[in-house]
Amino acid sequence: MKKKSKFLNYILLFGVTCIVLYFSLKDNYKEILKVVRTLNKGWLLVAFFLITSYWFFKAIALKSIIKKFKRGYKFRHAFKFILQINFFNAITPFSSGGQPFEIYYLKKEKIKLADVTTIVIEQFVVYQVALVLLGLIAIISNHIFGIFPNSSILKHLVTLGFIINTLVTVVLFMLAFTTKTNKFIINKFIDIGYKLKLIKDKEKKSKHVNTYIMDLHDGTKKLLENKKAFAGMILANFMGLVCLYLVPLAIIYATGDYNSVNGLTCIIASAYVMLIGSFVPIPGGTGGLEYGFISFYGYFIKGTSLTAVMITWRFITYYIPMIIGALAVNVKKRGEV
Repeated sequence: MKKKSKFLNYILLFGVTCIVLYFSLKDNYKEILKVVRTLNKGWLLVAFFLITSYWFFKAIALKSIIKKFKRGYKFRHAFKFILQINFFNAITPFSSGGQPFEIYYLKKEKIKLADVTTIVIEQFVVYQVALVLLGLIAIISNHIFGIFPNSSILKHLVTLGFIINTLVTVVLFMLAFTTKTNKFIINKFIDIGYKLKLIKDKEKKSKHVNTYIMDLHDGTKKLLENKKAFAGMILANFMGLVCLYLVPLAIIYATGDYNSVNGLTCIIASAYVMLIGSFVPIPGGTGGLEYGFISFYGYFIKGTSLTAVMITWRFITYYIPMIIGALAVNVKKRGEV
């Protein structure tokens, strides 16, 4: 990532965070901070355990993928790698910075470029499938239990987020298994772009895109060769997301409220919040995630407690991981200069 682009992302993130905090705290900041200060430390430790478990499960899936191409790859390396990826995702719009860093890191691990592409694709596919599955479960559960009203504008935003994530997953598999059709369609678009002078070097662009399609095809094919391993990696990501989605429950319990929210409603609400935040074009989904959290959890808790829980949730799930990820990026492995 270019330094200028990274700096602009930091400025954008800082500015939006200040705006969100201002509107969150402007009316009752003393009462909100009092609630934050009096949160039960034991339940906060549970919240930290849950976010750590999220990284742990993601690292299990990542290690399973990388060890196919690099013998002796350790879990501790995968865990650190996940923290580093989280950092680059956190500071870029649409979490777009993680994959370039993955490619850079894996090339430094002396893994062949074709295998690097396969690893990045496999990791994205299994995470995306787990995200869509959990989103689908949340939508079906809400339809059965009627937790959130169907007429709400938020439900439409959730549906949009779910459709976008599902389409991304479907397109990935379409690109992987219908290579001839995809090449034909994409090359037609490249021809149009070339005629409109949007693309300068048609042959270079066509070669690059066709190489990506073949890498995606080979990567997905390898991923599905061992269906048991594929299911295991999806399960690991699924369990990680469940842990992430339960973090608000631990924080709500930390306020002393044990009745307003249970595990199921927490998972549904968190899944909805994440589906909304997935298409907010600001680093970390800042602004959109806070709005979604206040809106959905506002059905269960009110006033200063709601704002205090939201601020603590963002701190534990976003700002602390970003700081830890930054430290992981700057900690060199033994023998590195």
